[in-house]
Amino acid sequence: MATVTLVRIAHSSVLIDFDGFQVLTDPWFSERFGYYHGEPYGITLEKLPRLAGVVVSHGHYDHYDMQAFQAYPDKQVPMAVKRGIAKTARQVGFTNVVEMDAWETTSFGPITVTAVPGKHGVPEITYLLQAGGATVYFGGDTLLIPELSEIPAHCPQIDVALLAINGLRIRPSGNRKVVMDAADAAELCRILQPRYAVPIHYTFNGGPIVDTLVLKYAGKPSALTQQFQQTTATLSPATSVRVLAPGEPLAITV
Repeated sequence: MATVTLVRIAHSSVLIDFDGFQVLTDPWFSERFGYYHGEPYGITLEKLPRLAGVVVSHGHYDHYDMQAFQAYPDKQVPMAVKRGIAKTARQVGFTNVVEMDAWETTSFGPITVTAVPGKHGVPEITYLLQAGGATVYFGGDTLLIPELSEIPAHCPQIDVALLAINGLRIRPSGNRKVVMDAADAAELCRILQPRYAVPIHYTFNGGPIVDTLVLKYAGKPSALTQQFQQTTATLSPATSVRVLAPGEPLAITV
């Protein structure tokens, strides 16, 4: 048997531990005008363990914060990023950065990393992470797109899906939707049939000015998580939704 343990750090940053080999998703460890976590860090940058690797879904600051992450001491840590954005990590000293597109594969030691399609306001990929019989799907900032229906053919059993639920829209672009909402994430659970689903990307805010002029969300954090739980229970009753506070672990045996 294998155990995979997840700790939600904040926003879309999650620490995934495959029996001692740990992967960090979409690192974001600072704030600036227009970008606020809306919750405390579950683990600070200084307290991160030695990482087997880092995956990055796209180039936005709140998912690829190399200004802060350059303080991480191991500059040889393997990193998988969307094709075209490796320069940002390399400029701050990281030397083992692989660019990926959908259905390309790399590895972090015993962990197989497969890039999966995604769609956001900028080029995006999502990821399947597999080790020791355990599989985690990390959805980054993707919208619900038809290409995600291809995942079960590549990976019929997913143990945990990490899915954004805030339904972010951009007001100046005609309220253009750029991230899944809770109903979309529940529908993706119906497609993927994960054993567990953990919502991410639902406390972020831009502050009063940016939220009034630029950003719009599908609801407040508590309403979003409740809707995700209720809709998933209807669409994918075999999936257990776990809402994790920052720093709260979820351990799963496979």
